[in-house]
Amino acid sequence: MSEPIKAAAPAGRAATKKELPEHFKGYKHVWVFIEQERGQVHPVSWELLGAGRQLADKLKVDLAAVVIGPEGEATQHAATEAFCYGADLAYVVADDILADYRNESYTKALTDVVNAYKPEILLLGATTLGRDLAGSVATTLLTGLTADCTALDVDADGSLAATRPTFGGSLMCTIYTLNYRPQMATVRPRVMPMPERVEREPGRIVTHPLGLVEADIVTKVLSFLPDRESAKSNLAYADVVVAGGLGLGSPENFQLVRQLASVLGAEYGCSRPLVQKGWVTSDRQIGQTGKTIRPRLYIAAGISGAIQHRVGVEGADLIVAINTDRNAPIFDFAHVGIITDAIRLLPALTEAFRARLSPHSRDRIAS
Repeated sequence: MSEPIKAAAPAGRAATKKELPEHFKGYKHVWVFIEQERGQVHPVSWELLGAGRQLADKLKVDLAAVVIGPEGEATQHAATEAFCYGADLAYVVADDILADYRNESYTKALTDVVNAYKPEILLLGATTLGRDLAGSVATTLLTGLTADCTALDVDADGSLAATRPTFGGSLMCTIYTLNYRPQMATVRPRVMPMPERVEREPGRIVTHPLGLVEADIVTKVLSFLPDRESAKSNLAYADVVVAGGLGLGSPENFQLVRQLASVLGAEYGCSRPLVQKGWVTSDRQIGQTGKTIRPRLYIAAGISGAIQHRVGVEGADLIVAINTDRNAPIFDFAHVGIITDAIRLLPALTEAFRARLSPHSRDRIAS
C-alpha cells in the first residue's frame, strides 16, 4: 500500500516553529551600545535609547546602556548621561586599552558582557564603527543581525520585528531572529527621533573587567589622524536641506541647489543617481543607501521620490517637492508639491530669499 500524501507545509514565518533553546530562555532586557570616540558620544546612541525604551516598555523589561571606553571621566559621563535618555541601568567596560576603537578589543568586551548578563535584544548604531562591531559580535555569538533597520517593534510573542528595505529599496521586509539570542539590529543615524533629555540621577552602574592585555591584540594604533573631510557634510543633523536629482539635467544645473542652500544657510544633498553618475560625492547622498535626514525643512528639486529615497527623508517636518512630472512618487509624501521646472524656480527662490534674509536671520528658517 502506498504512503498517504502529506500536505505541503505553509511557507514563510508561519511555518517556522519557534522553539527557543533552553539556554536562551534566561535572556532578558533590551540593551543599547553607546558609541563614543575620543570623549564624544555619537547622537545615534541617544536615538536608539529612545527606540529601546519603547521596546523595553512593551516587553516589560529593563533598558540598559552598554558603555565601552578608556578609564576616566568621559566614559563615566557617557554612562551617567544614558540615564537622562531613558536607561534603567548601565554596563561599563573601562580600560585604557579601549581608548581607540579596535575590532578585536571591542568585540571581546561586548561579547563578554553579553555572555555574562544575557540581553534578549542588542541595538547598535549603523555607523562605520557600529557596523564593523555589530557584524563581528553577531558572528562571535552565533546569532542573527538585521542591518540598517528603518523600524523596530516586538510582535505578540515578544520577538523583535526588525524592518529594513530590500531589493535595492523597492520593498520593505521584516526580519525575525526566532531561535537565537540576543536579537541584534543596527539603525542608521536620524532614522529614530531624538528623545527628550530629562535630568535624572544615575541609576545602577555595573562594571565588568575587560580580561584582555595589550599583548593579546594584533592591531596596534600608531597615531590618530582626524578625517579632513569629516566636517564638510552634516546632512544627518541639518535643520534645512536642499537636494537635487536627475530632473536637473546636468551637473552644471546642480549648482542651483548649492546656491539656494548657501543663501538659506542649509546643507545640500542629492539622490542616488547623481552619485552614480559622478555629479556629486557619496557623502551627499540621501536615502536608504546614503544619509537619513530629519530636517525641519527639506526642499527636493527634480527628485522622483523612489522608496529608497523616501525612507531617508520621510522624517522631515516639512517636505517641499519641485518636479515637472505630476505623477512623480515624491508628491505622494511631500507636504507641499510644486509642478514646475526646478531649473527655472530654483534661481527665483534663491534671489527671493537673498533679498529678504540677512545673514543673521537665516537661523529663523529652521525655527
